[in-house]
Amino acid sequence: MADRIRGAGPMRLRLLGGFLALLMTVAYFLLPLEEVGPHRPVISWTLVTLALTLVALLLLFQVRDVNTDRPGTRPGIAIPLLMCLSLLVFSGAYHALARDPGQFVGLRTRLDALYFTIGTLATVSYGDVTPQGQTARTVTLVQIFYNFVFLTAGATALSRSLRTRLTSGRGRDGGAGKDDGDGDSDGDGDGNGGSDSRGGDVSGRRDDGRHD
Repeated sequence: MADRIRGAGPMRLRLLGGFLALLMTVAYFLLPLEEVGPHRPVISWTLVTLALTLVALLLLFQVRDVNTDRPGTRPGIAIPLLMCLSLLVFSGAYHALARDPGQFVGLRTRLDALYFTIGTLATVSYGDVTPQGQTARTVTLVQIFYNFVFLTAGATALSRSLRTRLTSGRGRDGGAGKDDGDGDSDGDGDGNGGSDSRGGDVSGRRDDGRHD
């Protein structure tokens, strides 16, 4: 029962992380992104810059916590959420920027923007959505740099944390097996001790017979 209670915390956090990722995705498709864009460049670029800066700082904090083995760190939840948020921010920027004629070819909907963002992250291009304007190409270059620096650092920290957990789990299993092996050897020792005591009883009886 105690193990179930201790395991309930991480499971609830995973469910919460999945719910937050779903909530961010739904918000991306429902928020009025048409209110920002080329007709409000100052507000648009300020929001995008602040959002990406905040995500980058939070990612760096997570990387620091993983590298220093800080207790209570949950990189398996925080890092994927931050990476998902950064992709949605870039998708929103592309969607708003596509309202300016000549910036994008083939990007008309929010799904198109998300499709192009993930394709840029995966360095996969099918040629159906392409940045044509200078601003669109600049934002695409910023995303490539952002992916290379911050998302790569987050993914590296996440994989390191997972390796550490797997290694520690195997170490605990190995320690338990070693303890079991020591217990068996002790059992054998007790068996030998029993045979020695029986041998001592027999020799004692023989000595008593001789004295008689």
